[in-house]
Amino acid sequence: MGMSVIISAADAEDAEQILKLQYLGYQAEAELYGDWAIEPLTQSLESLRAELSEQHALVARLGDEVVGTVRGHVDADGIGRIGRLVVHPRMQRHGLGGRLLNALERRLVEDGRPVTAYRLFTGHRSLGNLRLYARQGYRQTEVEQVSSRLSFVHLEKSAASQLAATA
Repeated sequence: MGMSVIISAADAEDAEQILKLQYLGYQAEAELYGDWAIEPLTQSLESLRAELSEQHALVARLGDEVVGTVRGHVDADGIGRIGRLVVHPRMQRHGLGGRLLNALERRLVEDGRPVTAYRLFTGHRSLGNLRLYARQGYRQTEVEQVSSRLSFVHLEKSAASQLAATA
């Protein structure tokens, strides 16, 4: 391949590639839970464009191709809410998910609003995601039963640990 992956802010022109990547990346999740109507698979391009204008969104590019993405924002309580971390299946298990997560955490802090913690969630059967988040310093705070087939595992990490890691 010879190219390196570059992480940068997403812009409106990235919306179609992000949506395609999101659709590809969440296929395994849908299969895992037997639910093909999950929001990442049904989100419209218009809805995604609105999210991109309201939140911080990063993309990982390999050349012109978007091979990873993550979104987040800081809420009124100073919590960095992180979601939709997706890495192209052929690029998984090479550290890109962790790089995207770290980059978004830094971006949220750099935004100027005080951040006390980061929160995210994943499905209870998403063992790869749970391992990644544990490696990145996230700890389980609650399990929310959504349906008979799905529970969300909520995880949190102190923002102080992020600041210490970058110092």
